[in-house]
Amino acid sequence: MGFFGCARVWRAIIFVCVAWFGSAAELTAGTLQLVEPSVAAGHSNEPFGLFTLLLSEGGLREKWLGVERRLDDERVQLALCDGDRQRCVSPAALQLLAIVDNARARDGRARLGEINRAINLAIRPMSDLAQYGQIDVWSSPLVTFAHGAGDCEDYAIAKYVALRLAGVAADDLRLVVMHDTIRGEDHAVAAARLDGHWLMLDNNRMAMVEDVNVRNYRPLFVLDERGAMRYIDAPLLASVPDPDPALVALNLAGQPATASSSHQD
Repeated sequence: MGFFGCARVWRAIIFVCVAWFGSAAELTAGTLQLVEPSVAAGHSNEPFGLFTLLLSEGGLREKWLGVERRLDDERVQLALCDGDRQRCVSPAALQLLAIVDNARARDGRARLGEINRAINLAIRPMSDLAQYGQIDVWSSPLVTFAHGAGDCEDYAIAKYVALRLAGVAADDLRLVVMHDTIRGEDHAVAAARLDGHWLMLDNNRMAMVEDVNVRNYRPLFVLDERGAMRYIDAPLLASVPDPDPALVALNLAGQPATASSSHQD
């Protein structure tokens, strides 16, 4: 590759790391301001406008921490491939980067919609049991793209990472776990904030729906770089017990969903 080839690769790695993590000052400021503005204003800045409580244990938290550890490795691989695509040995990384490239060429809602549509079309729905012989597997994006299949949280995680690489700020991204009150199933989606409004990027539909327009779902948990959090003021529905994070993780794994191509954002 030579010195200049290596330099390009390392510049790409540094760029991706800065884009993902931000400066130390930004991280410190973000940490100090996580709760104060929401409490002072009397409402939450989280999707659905509900307050959350950070989980210190539980199956859902462990699943998310495991994904984050794998994401650290994949960010380096993505940066290497981004810096020298001709020498990239990962077709999955090249596929994800191509989606990110197309999204970067757009702004605002169009950027979010591009990633939502492209990932919905790139991954076919398949349960963990059918794919892995297990009922609770959370895959990182490169694994999902290598297999070309996944269930709802695999779509959501891939969108979360692609949005971050496309330039969406970490504070404007979440994974949300909800309970479908009609089907009696749990469902995971990526959520992105645009102009103060949270949009749901769902593998069940091509169109993005604002959180205030979501129907027949009860929000349970929200995940981001801070960790896993439980909604503490979500409206309780008749005959629906308080969610167990371990059971939610299991329930998510067995319910693949099919993206509908009949709706366009």
